Amino acid sequence: MLCTRCHHFEAAPDGVLCTQCAAPSGFQAPPAGSPKIWLRSPVGLGWAAVTLLGLTAAVDVFALGADFLMYDVTGDVVGGDLGDDVLDRADLADTLTSVAASAQAAVLLACAVVYVIWFWRVRVNAEVFAPDGHRKARGWVIAGWVVPFVSLWYPRRIMLDVWDASSPEGRPRGHALVNGWWTLWLLANVAGRFMSSMAGEADTSQEIHDSMTQMMVADGLDLAAALVAAAVVLRLTRMQDEKARQGPPVPVAV
Repeated sequence: MLCTRCHHFEAAPDGVLCTQCAAPSGFQAPPAGSPKIWLRSPVGLGWAAVTLLGLTAAVDVFALGADFLMYDVTGDVVGGDLGDDVLDRADLADTLTSVAASAQAAVLLACAVVYVIWFWRVRVNAEVFAPDGHRKARGWVIAGWVVPFVSLWYPRRIMLDVWDASSPEGRPRGHALVNGWWTLWLLANVAGRFMSSMAGEADTSQEIHDSMTQMMVADGLDLAAALVAAAVVLRLTRMQDEKARQGPPVPVAV
């Protein structure tokens, strides 16, 4: 007889449920050679993404400290203080800001890779939850971040569709968290590129001093964006996990 829950697989001997529906988790690996898409748990990838986003935030805090030290010591230099202590602090500030910039670039790259892999996983799961609820093709999960112009809104559009598909039935979740994440992401990117360019062109102590104020704003926005992105990952991962455990996965033709 067919499973009384999913009506797709044969029920186990002396039972009414198939082995997939009887499993404790709604996430199952697809059978070998299966042409279907299946739910796969985003929990592990979600925690990996959150960990790297947390590391990104920690590096941003370090960068803010280095920015403030540079701001403080260049203020002393502009004020005419050129003592040995000030020069030593200036050397330290220069070293710390260089380390912070390198660390931010390295962590951002690692975080971007894991985040996009997690994003792909939750998008595929969302296609199982709501096969017709997606306005952009799956390939835009990756391409949407790098194609000029459309990168300004495609990732948000995809995330909203995934968010809606993963929401509990009859209890749609609001989009405030997603909108906040995307707004901060855009602001952090624009500010980071603009402020970094200005800081790179600063030559005199006064110019460096002024540029550090702008760099602190950019690093502060990056910190906020990382924290809100982590909140989005945690919330969406939990939504999908809870929704999958409410019932068995339903296979959908690719």
